[in-house]
Amino acid sequence: QVQLVESGGGSVQAGGSLRLSCAASGFAINMGWFRQAPGKEREGVATITIRGTTSYADSVKGRFTISKDNAKKTLYLQMNSLKPEDTAMYYCAAGCSRSRYLGPECYDYWGQGTQVTVSS
Repeated sequence: QVQLVESGGGSVQAGGSLRLSCAASGFAINMGWFRQAPGKEREGVATITIRGTTSYADSVKGRFTISKDNAKKTLYLQMNSLKPEDTAMYYCAAGCSRSRYLGPECYDYWGQGTQVTVSS
């Protein structure tokens, strides 16, 4: 069982940066960040394996960086050069047995989400 708590969301102008954090209170396996905008399906943003291998959606490659602090059991998402289309509720998730998989259906544990709003 894993409990996940996101933080770090907020409002920022286009071109700005935000750093999201996700604290895990229990055992976590592969983890990832996902987002969902109103009226759209939830989509994978980035994943990181137990060994630290990362994967990114094409839409965020070069702008976002996923990382983790094993000692703190915390997952991070550094978001740079933010665009209005990045506006969404961002969720961290864990429990997918597949490596580098961006499909939300694979993940068993989810945080409550943190809102990211990017304005022009």
